[in-house]
Amino acid sequence: MADQPKSFNLSPEIHTYMVDHGTKPDAILQALIEETAKLGGISMMQIAPEQGAFMTIFARAIGAKRAIEVGTFTGYSALCLARGLPDDGQLICCDVSDEWTSIGKPFWEKAGVAHKIDLRIAPGVETLADISEDGAFDLAFIDADKTGYAAYVEELLRLLRPGGVILVDNVLWGGSVINPEAEGESVEAIRAFNDLVAADERVDTVMLSISDGLTLLRKR
Repeated sequence: MADQPKSFNLSPEIHTYMVDHGTKPDAILQALIEETAKLGGISMMQIAPEQGAFMTIFARAIGAKRAIEVGTFTGYSALCLARGLPDDGQLICCDVSDEWTSIGKPFWEKAGVAHKIDLRIAPGVETLADISEDGAFDLAFIDADKTGYAAYVEELLRLLRPGGVILVDNVLWGGSVINPEAEGESVEAIRAFNDLVAADERVDTVMLSISDGLTLLRKR
């Protein structure tokens, strides 16, 4: 193991440089960013633009056709994932808020991906449990209540094909995962989840320092 990490905390200037030197948000994505920002502080729940670009490319790279998202918020991540699927692809979105997800629907329409998105308003575990197509999905993304992460992964491993991948957001929780003084339901749940999947022999695991930490779980 290298003594010195190659990753580092991004300054606003480096973050801008990164976004400028990747596939930047187009007019539709930028408009959705601005619309979400009107919600105030809660808008920080929206994924970062470089993470969205990564998810679009990743979906295309693995040839994903069917995907599931747990936690849609205002629809930015769903838009990015749907763009990575073929025209006849399907993305099932699980969320409990009709109010927040309704913000994203017009942008899905403008982007021409609404026909790929099947939004289901209900607790995520219930929605996943109701899907009976074991092994039929290629890709999943989790960005919801942190206490539910382990349960979501358990259901998604049933639904994913061998070689399918689960992307899990916020696994660094602003760096609090290694701060012994950081307490609270969410950070404690994230720590327990990270330990759990790191030892799970059903998956190959890598944690990336994209945005607030993104873990990739590849089903063996």
